[in-house]
Amino acid sequence: MKRSWLVLLVAGMFFVPGICLGEKLTLMLDWFPNIDHLPIYAAQQEGYFKEKGLEVKIMSPSETTDALKLAASDNVDLAVSYQPQAVIGLARGLDIKVVGRLVEHPLGVLLFLKEKGYKKPQDLNGKRIGYTVPGTEEVLLGAFAKINGVKDYSLINVGFAIVPSLTADKVDAIMGPYKNYETIALEDAGHPADYFQLQDWGVPDYDELIFIAGSKALGKKKEAIKAFVEGVQRGIELARSNPDRALQAFFKGVPDADHGLESRAFKLTLPYYAHNQKHDSQRWQKFADFAAQHGLIEKPVDTAPALQSWE
Repeated sequence: MKRSWLVLLVAGMFFVPGICLGEKLTLMLDWFPNIDHLPIYAAQQEGYFKEKGLEVKIMSPSETTDALKLAASDNVDLAVSYQPQAVIGLARGLDIKVVGRLVEHPLGVLLFLKEKGYKKPQDLNGKRIGYTVPGTEEVLLGAFAKINGVKDYSLINVGFAIVPSLTADKVDAIMGPYKNYETIALEDAGHPADYFQLQDWGVPDYDELIFIAGSKALGKKKEAIKAFVEGVQRGIELARSNPDRALQAFFKGVPDADHGLESRAFKLTLPYYAHNQKHDSQRWQKFADFAAQHGLIEKPVDTAPALQSWE
């Protein structure tokens, strides 16, 4: 009798809603680990994923365009990406789904050293402008330039090398750096920064950081991906309710992080973490329509089918 009850108990564990026993997920970040990713590491270190039976392997890309490509090709289960990059991918026919939200408003700006003295976008006429994510940021810059009358600029791919590219005067400005992060890094390097915020100059609001899955991965691991997204939201809630604990969880997960820089960046980033996991379909479509109007994408795209609802 005892043995029968034990068999039933073990079997029943496999049918507990929301529990994915031994399910493994691979997550490719968009960048090297930094404070934007804190909710992921908080969920990992606080055991939120483990409670759901998940094993999440977090990886960093070698190139800034890797994450979305790897998710679309089913080489990783999940990727941290950007809404503009996802819209461009959808317009090109990538079979991807937007499964979650990490940062709900733009952090990326057109960044430059304050000593340059730029006051309006037209001051960048004829300048060298860098970009961080090929296929996304230089295209977004093209729309920004068209709207604001920036002409005769030259493009330079700086990749991850944002601070040295500016401080060594290799470029005059860069499209894509984060106002919550590179501004601090530049200040620490003795070069105060300034920037043009895209929403102030004609670019619609959008989710800065999102979670992407390929359709195949979502089909095979739907419950596990849902559990992951729920875990990340708990990480965000921890950041708001107990920021010190969340920050320490991040440092435990990323032991090589610069505590001073990341702690200061955290204060700037906290208001931008997603308040929920509900996609704003109207806002997505508004950005997609903007992208089509200004040449970010070659043809209009309906974004609604790509937005995964967990309700």
